[in-house]
Amino acid sequence: MSNTEVITGEAPSRYALALLELAEESKSLKTIEKDAKTLKETFEKSVDLQRLASSPVFSIEQKVSGLTAVAKKANLSQLMMQFIGTVTENRRAGELPAILSAFEGLLAQRKGSQIAKITSAQKLSSDQLASLKENLKKSLGRPVEVETRVDPDLLGGFIVRVGSKLYDSSLKTKLDDLKIALKEA
Repeated sequence: MSNTEVITGEAPSRYALALLELAEESKSLKTIEKDAKTLKETFEKSVDLQRLASSPVFSIEQKVSGLTAVAKKANLSQLMMQFIGTVTENRRAGELPAILSAFEGLLAQRKGSQIAKITSAQKLSSDQLASLKENLKKSLGRPVEVETRVDPDLLGGFIVRVGSKLYDSSLKTKLDDLKIALKEA
């Protein structure tokens, strides 16, 4: 999604749980996990796909057709394509990114880990990521899966979001804080 945090509501959480249970019942959890990640990345990269899914201009049939075509092109499993079709037919296609995020969160809980969303001013090296993961694991007391994003507006540093906690060590925030402090002086 375009620089916005997905807030998971009740419906996306229910759909995510249903997807998790379907994947477990069909013994295809690893495949669905990979499919969910692929589909989520596809949504993040394509504004047109986001528009198709959320716009009331397109009919349900057009949405099902378009989303299943994208799923086929991405080589997603039959189960994931059926799930996408069901979600779309239930008029929830626009919530697919939130459903996929909720699914990843549920999966992380089942694995005993958490998801940390890291936004940095520049692409992090593998050493930096490994160090961040290790430090987060120490401070949280459990393994951490990392999602990264680059936002050059931060100027330097990074922001880490784990659940409802936000750790902001970006240069932009520090400069903003300094501006406020100077205005008060």
